[in-house]
Amino acid sequence: MNPQVDDFFSNINKWKEELEYMRMIALDCNLTEELKWQMPCYTFQKSNIAMLGNFKEYCALSFFKGVLLKDENCILDKPGENTQSARIIRFTDLNQIIEMEPMLKALILEAIEVEKSGVKVDFKKIEEFTIPEEFEIKMNEIPALKSAFEALTPGRQRAYIMYFSDSKQSKTRESRIEKYMQRILDGKGINDCLCGLSKRMPGCDGSHKMIK
Repeated sequence: MNPQVDDFFSNINKWKEELEYMRMIALDCNLTEELKWQMPCYTFQKSNIAMLGNFKEYCALSFFKGVLLKDENCILDKPGENTQSARIIRFTDLNQIIEMEPMLKALILEAIEVEKSGVKVDFKKIEEFTIPEEFEIKMNEIPALKSAFEALTPGRQRAYIMYFSDSKQSKTRESRIEKYMQRILDGKGINDCLCGLSKRMPGCDGSHKMIK
């Protein structure tokens, strides 16, 4: 058990029993426990395998490379419409987790084997994504924005495009673009901390507030 994760559990009330039970399941599979993105994360030889999450309507166990799992029981869902790699299982009751424990352990062990095999997720290339018209217009208006966006890593570009595209209303897309323009000009990704370091990097403790 990781002391940082102990602190996480001491500071939550909702879904505490459910998340603690899933914690024991993950630890029983001999994964290393860490705190990443302010959530309990379970790794194998420093590679991310699974993560716990507590949300308003549910708690969840998610797999970073869930798309590569066979999921014979069909219990994995895509967290979002544009999600390519991660898959999630949502819970609203402790008994659900207890009943599904054998299936959850089987998925975790399969995820470990996937990581051992070295198989990679075949992500869509950035060229395959459709950039929202509103963002295209803004980049044409501000050449520096276009240059800054193209200088970002493919993963950061993909995250912005997916977030901007996620809204059905043009007004909302425009609002999101305006909100994140300066962040793009500063060379930061949508999930980077305000300290300037990605939350994936060990130099950031993940305590900095993110722009929402």
